[in-house]
Amino acid sequence: MEELDQAKHRLESNGFLDLKVEEADLVSEINRLRKEKNAVILAHYYQEPEIQDLADYLGDSLYLSRAAAEAEADMIVFAGVHFMAETAKILNPNIKVVLPDLKAGCSLADSCPPESFTEFKKNHPDHFVISYINCTAEIKAMSDIICTSSNALKIIESVPKDRPIIFAPDKNLGNYLMKETGRDMLIWDGACIVHEAFSANKIIELHKVHPEAKIIAHPESEGHILKMANFIGSTTALLNYVQTDHNKEFIVATEAGILHEMRKKINGDKKLIPAPINEDNTCACSECAFMKMNTLEKLYLCMKYELPEILLSEELIQKARAPIDRMLAIK
Repeated sequence: MEELDQAKHRLESNGFLDLKVEEADLVSEINRLRKEKNAVILAHYYQEPEIQDLADYLGDSLYLSRAAAEAEADMIVFAGVHFMAETAKILNPNIKVVLPDLKAGCSLADSCPPESFTEFKKNHPDHFVISYINCTAEIKAMSDIICTSSNALKIIESVPKDRPIIFAPDKNLGNYLMKETGRDMLIWDGACIVHEAFSANKIIELHKVHPEAKIIAHPESEGHILKMANFIGSTTALLNYVQTDHNKEFIVATEAGILHEMRKKINGDKKLIPAPINEDNTCACSECAFMKMNTLEKLYLCMKYELPEILLSEELIQKARAPIDRMLAIK
């Protein structure tokens, strides 16, 4: 018991940084624990390839939200970031939800502190609040409805045209949606550092080398990147586009983790080129450091000790669930 208690303490306080698994077949052990504990593994497209390949459910935020809501397991292991695991707990509160690394956060969610948003909302009491799912449970609880990049257009169109809208927390997605819908929304000034890292000049130079390549981008990217894109869409929409479009080369402006699933879907038939970023470093593509905090070892330890666990108050769960349910009701 003492050894287990010490392990649990290290898991909670360090995100497994002090624990090492020696000579373990991690994949085999994860599969064993999955059966033994009646667990399901949910993974986002931005996870490391080896985690994507292990997932019971692999997808974007909307797909994983539906998967979490419908899960009939004893434990959900969410290989993603904190707000995603929170959403799973909100949608399925009777199931234990664990996250491989509790420090796997989100720059976009962090850009919208609940205290500041509370004051912002008070100053605009007549506005209908639409929050992008990349936000904390507290922000969800203050929202009228949640959206993802996959369904944001539908969500906005469901709001009466005479009702003023607050859109939070992503300003780039909000500005893109204003142009697409013609709605004049009040937008919170938040952003994702991953999608703001792309360099327009470097993409232009890259396109000169690959003149036949189509540029595809996630709407969280900055406006000047979206202007040069041949196609703009959610993570899943980008994945579908490279499969169905007849072009043979694509410059992909979103988190580089999606390239793994894209390559599997196209079977080497097309060329995928990660969009370059501003910084001069060894990685020419944009990666989310938070997403990459989850590793196979952490996934194994998380399942073994069932920690770190996502814990939310019943009151917060109830308040945050209503706007998510409203989103899921819109097909």
